[in-house]
Amino acid sequence: MADKAVIVVGAGDALGGAIARRFAREGYAAVVVRRNADQLEPLAQAIREAGGEAHPFGVDARKEDQVVDLFQRVEAEIAPVEACVFNIGANVRFPIAETTARVYFKVWEMAAFAGFLTGREAARRMTARGQGTILFTGATASLRGSDGFAAFAGAKHALRALAQSMARELGPKGVHVAHTIIDGAIDTAWIAENFPERYAAKAQDGILNPEHIADAYWMLHAQPRDAWTHELDLRPWMEAW
Repeated sequence: MADKAVIVVGAGDALGGAIARRFAREGYAAVVVRRNADQLEPLAQAIREAGGEAHPFGVDARKEDQVVDLFQRVEAEIAPVEACVFNIGANVRFPIAETTARVYFKVWEMAAFAGFLTGREAARRMTARGQGTILFTGATASLRGSDGFAAFAGAKHALRALAQSMARELGPKGVHVAHTIIDGAIDTAWIAENFPERYAAKAQDGILNPEHIADAYWMLHAQPRDAWTHELDLRPWMEAW
């Protein structure tokens, strides 16, 4: 059994799964989280077949009681949480006149409020031990709003502000908080199916490989505290920025 755990909230089939596998290879118990636990079984099985330890949890990260229970169970039944990754996306496009209150609030709940709940619970455990890493996945929308992305950009700006505030508060307490800007398409089935022209750039290393992003997340976690990175930009060489 592992003596340390990583919690990956938003452990999907691409980036979240790659991050979980990367930490599992380093000896961490990978606690993989999404709303539907059944969808996590292939990822959990792949980690176990590779010799790692995996624990799938079905959690709605927008619900405070479920997030609190998740951390309590992991700490009591699995291992101390030494790393936590918040990786929920919520990327949707709506013209502003068609953006309902329900859509805006749901995107904010998923991409910002859930990040606060996750980060708070991780901070409570890590500060008590004086160590740990909390990583938030951002996007192009974390830096600038674009046509049709008022809800998504608003939520991602909020997540970035959360990460900045937490980094300033928790750094002196031994907890490394970092925020990543993932600026570009990621190699996923969704991109391949919905944006085939964009996906064709894969042949030229023009879209992001989830495994390579996961390597960067591990690098952030492994950094010595005299040279911590707070914000890291990752984008393909051909991405306009």
